[in-house]
Amino acid sequence: MSEAPRVPSVRFLIALSLPVAAVYLWSAIGPKERGTWWLEVFPTLLVVPVLVATYRRFPLTPLLYVLIAIHACILAVGGHYTYAEVPFFNWIRDTFHLARNHYDRVGHFIQGFVPAMAARELLIRTSPLRRGPWLFAVVCCIALAISACYEFIEWWTALLTSPETGNAFLGTQGDVWDTQWDMFLALLGSITAQLTLGRLHNRQLVDLLPAWAEHELVATPPRSTAMRPRMK
Repeated sequence: MSEAPRVPSVRFLIALSLPVAAVYLWSAIGPKERGTWWLEVFPTLLVVPVLVATYRRFPLTPLLYVLIAIHACILAVGGHYTYAEVPFFNWIRDTFHLARNHYDRVGHFIQGFVPAMAARELLIRTSPLRRGPWLFAVVCCIALAISACYEFIEWWTALLTSPETGNAFLGTQGDVWDTQWDMFLALLGSITAQLTLGRLHNRQLVDLLPAWAEHELVATPPRSTAMRPRMK
C-alpha cells in the first residue's frame, strides 16, 4: 500500500509567509522611487494569489515554497532602495573599489535559480520528462527565456515611464553589457540550482507525489540488455 503524499502544512506556509509580509511592509514604507517599487514587487503580487489558489489542488514542495519566499524578499529589498542603491552593496562597492553596486547581479542570478527549480518541478509533475540531460537542458532554456522576457519588460518600461522610473528599473549603471550579464547570470543560476538542489528536490517530490513516482524520480532503472552485443 502506497504512502499518503506529504503536503506542506498550512502552519509551515504561514510561518514562511510572515517574515515575507514583514519585509514587504517595510519595503512599502518610503521607497526611494514609488514607481520603481511597484514594478519590482509586481511579480510577487501575481504569484502569491496563484500559490494560494492552487495550494489544495497542486501543492508545491517545501523547498520551492522557501525559494519563492527568498526571491520575493530580494525583490522587495531591490524595490525599496532600487537595485543600484542597496546600502550594503554600496559598502561592498566602496570597500573593494568596484565599478558598480552588484545587488542587481545577485537579483538576476536568483532570477535564474528560483524559476529553474519551479520549471523543474512543473516539468517533472506535468510532462513526460524525468531527471537526466534533457530535463537539465530544458530547465536552463526556460530560465533563459524568462530572463530574456524580463529584459524586454525592462526595455518597454524604460520607454513608457518617466526617465527616473525607467533608469532605476533598468539599473544598468552605465554598463553597456548589462543585459548580457543579466541573462548570463540567470543561466548560471539555473545551472547552480539544479546541481546543488536536484537531489533534495527529488526527495521532496517523492514525499509529495504518489509512491509510484519514487521509481521514476529516484531509482535508476536497470540498463536494458536487449541491445548489448553478444560476446563470442
